[in-house]
Formats: sequence, C-alpha cells, structure tokens
Amino acid sequence: MWRRSFSATPGQLTKKKWDALVIGGGHNGLVAAAYLARGGLSVAVLERRHVIGGAAVTEEIVPGFKFSRCSYVQGLIRPCIISDLELGRHGLKLLKRSPASFTPCLDGRYLLLGPDQALNHSEISKFSRSDAEAYPRYEKQLERFGRFMDTLLDAAPPESLQGDSSFNDKLSNKLHKSAFWARCLRQAASLGQKDMVDFMDLLLAPASKVLNNWFESDVLKATLATDAVIGSTASVHTPGSGYVLLHHVMGESDGEHGIWSYVEGGMGSVSMAIANAAKEAGAQIFTNAEVSEVLTEDSSSVKGVLLADGTRVESSVILSNATPYRTFVELVPSNVLPEKFVSAIKNSDYSSATTKINMAVDKLPQFQCCNNTNHSGPGPEHFGTIHIGAETMDEVHTACHDAENGLPSRRPVIEMTIPSTLDNTISPPGTLILLFLVWKHVINLFIQYTPYKPSDGTWEDPVYREAFAQRCFKLIDEYAPGFSSSVISYDMLTPPDLEREIGLTGGNIFHGAMGLESLFLMRPVKGWSNYKSPLKGLYLCGSGAHPGGGVMGAPGRNAALVVLQDLK
Repeated sequence: MWRRSFSATPGQLTKKKWDALVIGGGHNGLVAAAYLARGGLSVAVLERRHVIGGAAVTEEIVPGFKFSRCSYVQGLIRPCIISDLELGRHGLKLLKRSPASFTPCLDGRYLLLGPDQALNHSEISKFSRSDAEAYPRYEKQLERFGRFMDTLLDAAPPESLQGDSSFNDKLSNKLHKSAFWARCLRQAASLGQKDMVDFMDLLLAPASKVLNNWFESDVLKATLATDAVIGSTASVHTPGSGYVLLHHVMGESDGEHGIWSYVEGGMGSVSMAIANAAKEAGAQIFTNAEVSEVLTEDSSSVKGVLLADGTRVESSVILSNATPYRTFVELVPSNVLPEKFVSAIKNSDYSSATTKINMAVDKLPQFQCCNNTNHSGPGPEHFGTIHIGAETMDEVHTACHDAENGLPSRRPVIEMTIPSTLDNTISPPGTLILLFLVWKHVINLFIQYTPYKPSDGTWEDPVYREAFAQRCFKLIDEYAPGFSSSVISYDMLTPPDLEREIGLTGGNIFHGAMGLESLFLMRPVKGWSNYKSPLKGLYLCGSGAHPGGGVMGAPGRNAALVVLQDLK
C-alpha cells in the first residue's frame, strides 16, 4: 500500500478555481484536506516530493528494506481522527509493542518496561523496591495530566479576534472563549489542588527535578528522561523540559493509554490511510508539485499559488503544512505581512540536534546483558524502544553539553527501534540456519545531540558523516558486541538533511521548538494561535501551529474546522 503515489498535471490543477489548496502532503496537510473535503469543498493537496507523507513516510532506500524514514512510532494521532476518517478501514494497522522499552546497562543488568504492570514491578525492583512501588502512581498521575491536556489538543486556542470584526463575530468569539475557559476550569477542578500544583511543577520544572522527586534509581530516571528531551536541544536540567514527559502517557493505541505502536508497512501507512480517506471524500492529491510562492491580491488576501514549474493554481483559501518560517518568510512575498509578525516568525526557535539513521542489518543485535540463547528470533528486548548511552541523567546532560559547545555528542543518546520484529512486510528474509529462517531487519536510530553546524567539521563532508555514524555503531557495540558487522547499508539524515529533503526548517522535527514560550496561545507566535494569519485566506495547518509536533493530526483537523467555520 505504501508504494502508491499520486502525480499532478497542469491541466488537472488549472481547470478550475479550487475552494481550498493545501501546501504540503504531510500527515497534517492530508488530515486538513480530508476534513475540508468532507465539508463539501473542492480541495487540492500540493506535495513537493514524489511521495506523500512528509516526515511520516515509508521509503525503500535499500532494496528490500522499507524505512520509516523520519517518524518511527505511532501513538499521538488523535482518536477522533482515527474514528472520523475510519483509518482502520483505509488500511491503518497498529502493531502494539510489549515490552515497550529496554535499557541495557554495561554492568550486565537491564530494565524492561511496558504495559504489563507485573513486569514493570519486577524489573524496577531489580534496581529499587521503593521505585517499583512509586512507578504506578507516577504513571497514573501523568495519565490524569494527559486527560487534562485532551481539552486543549482537539480545539483551536481561544485567540482574540484579529482586525475589524462585526458585532456578531465579536459576540461569537466571546462566547467561544468563555466556553473554552469554562471547560478548562471544570477539568482543573476535577484534578484538585494538589494535582494542579504538581501539574504546574511538571510544566515549569526541569525533567531532572521531577524525576528526582519521584525515583532514586539512575537507570529508571534516565530511561524516562529521554522522553523529556526527544527531538529538542534541551538538557534534562532545562526548565520546562518536564512538559514533554507527558508524551510518555499521551501515546494511545486502540484506546489503551501509554501505548505506542509500530505501523504495518511503516509510518507512511499512516499518511496513506489518511490520504485514502481524503480521496474518498473528494480531495485530489498531487505529487511533484512544489509551491514556490503564495500569490496575493492587493497584498491583502490570497488568490492562489505559483508552482516551481510556473503553473498558477487559483484559490482564495490556502492552508500551509510547511513550517511557519517556510510559509511566511519564504513563500509569502516580502512586504505583504506586517513587519512585527514576520520578525516574530523569524525569531522563533527552529534549532535542532536530531539525527536519524535508518539501517538495514542481516541479524538482530545480541545484547550481552540478556544472555539470549535464541539467536534466530527476537526476544523481549527487541520489541520496544532500546535506550543506548543513557544509563544516568548525567550522561544525557553531558551529551547535550557537547552539542551546546558545537560538537556532536561524544557518547550520543540513541533510541533504537526494530519495527521488523513485529512487521515482516518491511524487510526481506535472510538465510536458513539449522532449519531456522533468520530474517534481515530494519533498525531505526534516533540520535541526539547533533548540531546543525558543527564547529569541528561539516555534515556535507562524507568522511565526517561516516565518522559520526561509526561512532554511533561502536557505542551500540559496547552493549551488543558485533553489531557493527551486521550493517548492510544505512541512510543518515542530519539536521541539514532534514531541512533540505523533508522541508523542516533548521532540521526541527516539530516545525519549531516545543518550549513553554512556544505552545498554546504562543504558537506559532503571540496573537496568531488560531491557525489564521495576517494575510486573509492563508492558514497554518502543520506542526508549527497548536498543539505542536508529533504524528498527531490535531493541527490539520483544527485548522480545517476553523476554515469551514470561516466560510459559513
């Protein structure tokens, strides 16, 4: 299914004026297109690349191996989207991971975690009995906080009206804001004062403080701390990093909280299922259709887009799934938007310290701490996220500190996943050994921290790139001897690669930092959190808008609902 693609011809695009155009066929753009089409609009999605999906894409870089090239696990896509668009019927198949997490230690111990509470208690008890008793309470508290966040995720922020408005619009906006804050207050009251204080502590405190207050075991704290810094340039000691810990329980698969899944066929299957729903509703999707400029009328409203090949496509409504910087600085002509707005967009934080390595290997890594005698198939340690180089929070901080000084981490923090342990559609069979078929495998490495512009070299230098990749492989060798020798081939995406190939400004996987100063009413910038922009008819529907990054779909859905409301 993931192989299916869409292609555009000038005739198809220019034969009419579209009700709405969506710039970018990433998952949020596709979600927006689906809801707009279901609302009765004629919609065209314009994707720059030859394949849809944006960062949620499956690509066969090495023959026979299908990589989730950027995003690699699913758990954040909103349940209402899965239900509304009937994504299961359109091909989405989730493969739940249990155990969900494995952290090997150089001293011969290891920690497994997952949805099995008895396993969690047994595993954590190996390091601390008090931590084993505290862990269920920690998870339940974060789950309560996650339910509170649901109020915010599935609705547009209660932004003040921009520009001149009628009396009815002002009244409607006031009622909307009153209803929104009333829901929040009811949710806050249901939490109670103690939980609300703890929630504020989680939002504002460093992850290290939050975890130190809960636990004493270094390996447990380090394992959980990686959730607080994933995809960011922050350290575990950075104030506000505790907020991202909520991702630990915001993940959901088939109604089960805290569960992250692989997707059969790779993450591109998520995008393809959404695309199938959008096409069924009437949307048309075009690949190899790069937008080079947003066309305006009298510098006050949009009238269409100009493609890189010179084709003009007309519409008075445009939703951009590109980053805020790409949308408002590079696609909108200069001197159209207010200077203060453009300055705020330019000054947003698009920094990145993330590198993704996708690997084809001829055998599974054998972790020396496990003494696994079954070398032909996966063990419990292979199913979930494998944490390498993060046995203590200080190790995570040291890796971050290297990047702050302009150097790729000497001992990178690596999250390894092996989706082919549960999905045999993405890797080819290997060799027959003693009547057992030993499969080849797809391995994802999500790596931190790697500066966009290293001070000791450049990512454009093949020798420099190879040296860093080997640094990562050798670090894994410390835990799984011989791992490096299993590598058939690999594909590496550094921050500049993510910017160039996927369109992520600065290489930031969230379309912009997820710090507290860049969330909710402040996303993408203060005064424009409701998906609209100072240019009439231009909306933002990607991860740079509320509620932010991850394969969530909420920005696309929320933006589409705002557009439909505006067109009433």
